[in-house]
Amino acid sequence: MESSSISNKLFEQLNFRGEKQKVISSNIANINTPAYKTKDLVFENELNNKLDNTLKMQVTSSKHMPSIGSNLSNANPKLVEVKGLEQQNDGNNVNLDTQMGEMSKNKILFDAIQSSIKRDSRLFRSVIESSAKN
Repeated sequence: MESSSISNKLFEQLNFRGEKQKVISSNIANINTPAYKTKDLVFENELNNKLDNTLKMQVTSSKHMPSIGSNLSNANPKLVEVKGLEQQNDGNNVNLDTQMGEMSKNKILFDAIQSSIKRDSRLFRSVIESSAKN
């Protein structure tokens, strides 16, 4: 049983952030590996492609709310090689400052998603507790 209709999406994003942390850690671990190319786990691009290609809805009133629908679960993250980065003499293109920044950004997003899941669960729990009293 899920707390709300958003719970699955939040858990998907939490899993994505965990996987992205692994990719960033791998990049940092390979900073001295000759010819290693920086990798990235991309989900947002897939999401935007889905929004652009399949999820457009006609809004006929200013009171309509935009709906994303359930097709987003098909948008899987992809591991890609980051293009256009400056290479060192050994062919490695990992930049420690950039990766540390990405790691910080990813942690902030992970914490925010985790906080949202906790709030969602508390709301669900309070509804159950209040209905049990009646």
